[in-house]
Amino acid sequence: MQFIAFMTFNPSISAFSFLDMPQKDPCQKQACEIQKCLQANNYMESKCQAVIEELRKCCARYPKGRSLVCSGFEKEEEEKQTLKLTPQ
Repeated sequence: MQFIAFMTFNPSISAFSFLDMPQKDPCQKQACEIQKCLQANNYMESKCQAVIEELRKCCARYPKGRSLVCSGFEKEEEEKQTLKLTPQ
C-alpha cells in the first residue's frame, strides 16, 4: 500500500506554517517505556526504576518546558527547591 501526500495551495496560509507545528516530544519514547513497564509489572513502581531513571536522564538533556512528559519531574524539582528555601 502506498501513501501519497499532497498539499493544496492556499494563499491565506503562510508557506512556512508547517514550521510552527508542535515538535515531537523528545522524551516521549521513555515515557511510553515507563507505561509499558508499569503495565507489565502490575503498576509496581519499584520494578520500573531503571526506565524511570532513563526518563529523568532524557529530561535533564532538554531545557525546562521543552518536553511535556518531563513537566512532572520539573514540578517535583521546583517543589524540592521551595522546600529547601523554606525555614524549618
